[in-house]
Amino acid sequence: MSLLAQESSMSTFNPGSVYQYPGSSNEQLMINTYIWGQVRSPGLYQIPDDTDLLTLLSSAGGPTENAKLSKIKIIRPTAQGEKIIYVNMQEYMKTGDISLIPIMQPGDTVFVAGTAFYAIDRVAGFLGTLITFISFYTLITQSK
Repeated sequence: MSLLAQESSMSTFNPGSVYQYPGSSNEQLMINTYIWGQVRSPGLYQIPDDTDLLTLLSSAGGPTENAKLSKIKIIRPTAQGEKIIYVNMQEYMKTGDISLIPIMQPGDTVFVAGTAFYAIDRVAGFLGTLITFISFYTLITQSK
């Protein structure tokens, strides 16, 4: 059974933001959240309403080796518009301070960016392909 919030003041909320009860005897409220970027399994996740960011990241297979954990971005829909929250998971891993880990809310989108090395690696790969194409083109045009 799905319950959708339909107040006019909530018109700025993400339409994918859905509360659901699974219908079992253990009725846990489920919410939709999204996770993109440098995680092993990005996508839409239906999670219990008391799920924190660490649990969501783990559900998505964890961060990839290219993930920038010092600045994870959460885009949270609110009645006043989008709110941006940054989370430093590296600080959590150093200190173990659970208060650094936010609880997810309906419609949250988590974006785990890549490191600077990842960006450089992508550019280097593109430049390598471009140089190969230019070399091939030069070889063909000079042989005519």
